[in-house]
Amino acid sequence: MSLRCLIVDDEPLAHEVIVAYAKDIPFIEIAAHCYRATEALDFLSKQEVDLIFLDIRMPKLNGLDFLRALQHKPQVIITSAYEEYALASFDLAVCDYLLKPFKLERFLMAVNRALTFQQLKKQSGSPIETIDTAQQRNAQISIKVDKKHILLQLDEIQFLESLGNYVKVWKANGFLLTPRTLGSFEDELPAQMFARIHKSFIVNKKEVDYFEGNSIILKSQQQVPIGKNYKPLIRQLLQL
Repeated sequence: MSLRCLIVDDEPLAHEVIVAYAKDIPFIEIAAHCYRATEALDFLSKQEVDLIFLDIRMPKLNGLDFLRALQHKPQVIITSAYEEYALASFDLAVCDYLLKPFKLERFLMAVNRALTFQQLKKQSGSPIETIDTAQQRNAQISIKVDKKHILLQLDEIQFLESLGNYVKVWKANGFLLTPRTLGSFEDELPAQMFARIHKSFIVNKKEVDYFEGNSIILKSQQQVPIGKNYKPLIRQLLQL
């Protein structure tokens, strides 16, 4: 499967960065370049794409108003130099929010997420927002504990905590310690179920009760810190 993509940004350099990153990712196909949101509206009235890389601050029509104007919205990855639009963007169900300048690793994470959503959409035949999550709840992950490989239901996991090259996988009755990095879990766990909220923590979204100050309180009353760079994601997390 490939993703047919449209870049919408008034800065030519932004187009160049995305094209440079995309050329090494086989499932990304750049279909067109638009330098105004109004130009993109015209393009989308004639052709379809799977994914839009969208800037926010653009002349005449900004990125958020452009999204609100779309009747049939493909997946959208925001690419902006301003983090203050993150909450409003997630209210419009964007796939991800990349803060310029972003590195290849972060770009790859975002497009992998978009590819996963697109695969789920194709399998279900439904819009992304209405996909049945039963399949995700029943999914399993294999983790190594001591010399054994244990199959763990994703629904059992409350949160994950990084300890250097080890990770504590917290469940209702304690934790399992596995020799892996938190980043490897972030790449494997479905973004619809799990969110990284700190450089050292990933939480299961269904386990979140509320947030207070700089912490998330889980239904188990465990308290998990929120990293400064992850705060824009918190509102999205609590709405899912």
